[in-house]
Amino acid sequence: MAGANVKTFTTANFDSDVLKSEQAVLVDFWAPWCSPCRMVAPVIDELADEYVGRITIGKVNVDENGPISSQYGVMSIPTLAIFKGGEVVEKIVGFRGKPDLIKMLEKHI
Repeated sequence: MAGANVKTFTTANFDSDVLKSEQAVLVDFWAPWCSPCRMVAPVIDELADEYVGRITIGKVNVDENGPISSQYGVMSIPTLAIFKGGEVVEKIVGFRGKPDLIKMLEKHI
């Protein structure tokens, strides 16, 4: 389960919570059966706690929200994308450690 500061994005709230967000948003495209997704989950939880108020961090379950995944060309998971002003400004695919994710986040805050 996601930490208290990790939002759940769905087709119902993606537009308002991600695309129209005033601050940058890190979206973790994942699925429960994905081992690398489960490996990155604790890192995402830590970052959500550490960056609260500076960047929004949340997850999209690709099995439950296929249209969002298709729209952003998610072919492999985990895919981590940063959205600013309704656009993807950076995207990485596959497991990355916390130092790499911090570098990614710091560029967009």
